[in-house]
Amino acid sequence: MAPGRSMAWAILVALSGCAAASSPPAGSASAPMLIARQGAFEAGGSLLREGDRTLSCDHGHVEYQIPVNARRTSLFLWHSSSVKVWQNRWDGGEGFQSIFLRRRYPVYLWDGPRVGRGNWGCERYVYEPRTGRDQQNFVSWRLGSRYPDWFPGVQFPTGDAEALDQAMRARYFEFDTVANARLEAAAAAKAIDRIGPSVLVTNSAGGLRALLTALESDNVKAIVAYENPGYVFPDDVQAPEGPERFGPVIVPPEVFERLTRIPIQFVFGDNLDKSPSWAQFAETARKFVDIVNARGGRAEILMLPAAGLKGNTHIPFADLNNVAVADLLSEYLGRHGLDLEAEK
Repeated sequence: MAPGRSMAWAILVALSGCAAASSPPAGSASAPMLIARQGAFEAGGSLLREGDRTLSCDHGHVEYQIPVNARRTSLFLWHSSSVKVWQNRWDGGEGFQSIFLRRRYPVYLWDGPRVGRGNWGCERYVYEPRTGRDQQNFVSWRLGSRYPDWFPGVQFPTGDAEALDQAMRARYFEFDTVANARLEAAAAAKAIDRIGPSVLVTNSAGGLRALLTALESDNVKAIVAYENPGYVFPDDVQAPEGPERFGPVIVPPEVFERLTRIPIQFVFGDNLDKSPSWAQFAETARKFVDIVNARGGRAEILMLPAAGLKGNTHIPFADLNNVAVADLLSEYLGRHGLDLEAEK
């Protein structure tokens, strides 16, 4: 090699070494995210036909990213209202999508039928704007007991007006009926069977839909449901009453038995004692867990305050301490062998 080229090569190697030495460790929030492939697909749905004219409708939409050296089991992130809550914290920090991609899990974001990017439905519906929904969200998400009075120590950037604006706008129109939950579950089962072994990670009414999906797909390997209001019960017990839009869904014992085959965790945030509705949903979760475990299942409830995390809201994975929330999910996945390396 010519002397000039040798010197240039030596400088390049030296600079490369300095860059490598100063690079953040793999998996840290400031490190480059290594994605092997990404894309999207539709799943499930129906076909309306009038003569030779058709309409493809009632399908769900899946957006996915597969990291380099991906783990064997995927995470299927499901909110009944908007995928935005998985993508960022309310202050713009990394959300569960990025956190778990860095931890080398394939991550799938799901918009169910008639919701978000799966919104071409097979039935007519009418959207009616209703003022007061923002204030209702504030209370329902347990940001405070009434708008605009924040709970002390809440894990939301309370001084950031832009964060609150983003939270109020991160909504789709929801169809909270048992019939729609079944519709979404049927489409999600098709998506899961295409993806392969998956953990359904849900928020709010997505939890009921996930339980119904587990009745239809053997590729559901676990459910982790953040703040779930709706449940499935066998018809040989007295099911707790609740808001009709969240069920309960009653199934034969032999169908319910499928829910005893997989680990299930229900996670609740802070200030439940200040919300009668969410305190009731948590009590229903306890009854569901007791029934599952009495039949040989592996269900549990995680109260974040009991785990040392204070001030979490209805959407804890978008809260300021979401990395600590993610660490608890990672621990749960490891405990159940759902963090295994992919087979070479």
